[in-house]
Parts: sequence; structure tokens; C-alpha cells
Amino acid sequence: MKKREILTPDVTPLIDVVFILLIFFIVSSVFKKDELALALNLPTSSAKEIELKEKEVIIEINSEKLAIYGKEINLENLDLEMNKIKNKKRNIIFKIDKDVKYEKVVSVLDILQKNNLFSISLVTQSKEK
Repeated sequence: MKKREILTPDVTPLIDVVFILLIFFIVSSVFKKDELALALNLPTSSAKEIELKEKEVIIEINSEKLAIYGKEINLENLDLEMNKIKNKKRNIIFKIDKDVKYEKVVSVLDILQKNNLFSISLVTQSKEK
């Protein structure tokens, strides 16, 4: 009597398919570049570009909404968030839509001044030559 051989499936094609799927998902992924919550139309400027550091506070303002760290927020909660900042020399990055009313910007600046945060940078788009 002959002994039966135990049949095992060949996993090589399965590994190939998994590897191809892995490559597909890595290549087609979109990585989050910035913490952007609002769609902004920034004004243009010819000022030179500065490098942003990791621990900066990013505030976005458009005509309807306000966001900090990529999350929508209202003015009262912005005041609470700014009050939590211990390092008063921390840089505040403003991304303001060019159609925002000046009154809204002033109200945010008032909150920053109330919390002794004076290191402010405005983000613009570079002018195309």
C-alpha cells in the first residue's frame, strides 16, 4: 500500500497578490500635508517663504468658519484653547481667506492679545511671475 502525500496549497501566488495590493494602496494613498480644515483662497504676496516648525498654532479663517489645528471651532472655544498655551512666545500661523471681513480678523487678534500671544505670521500664496 502506498502512503498518501499530504497536499498543501502553494502560497506563492497569494503572497504575490498581497504584495501587489500593498504597493497599490501605498502608491494611491493621499498623505495629509497640512492641518487644513477650511477651503481658503489666500491672498498673494511676494514676501519670502519661512519654514514652519512642528509646534506652531495654525489658525484658519474663512468668511463663515474658524479652525484651529485643523478642527472647526467658535470664538469662545478659541479663547479657551489660547488660554491653554503655556509658552507665550509660541508662533501663531494665520491662514486667512482674502474675502474675510476685517472685523472677524480683529476679533481673533483680540483673543490672542488677551492671552499675551504676539508672535503672529500670516500665510499667503506666492505671486506667479
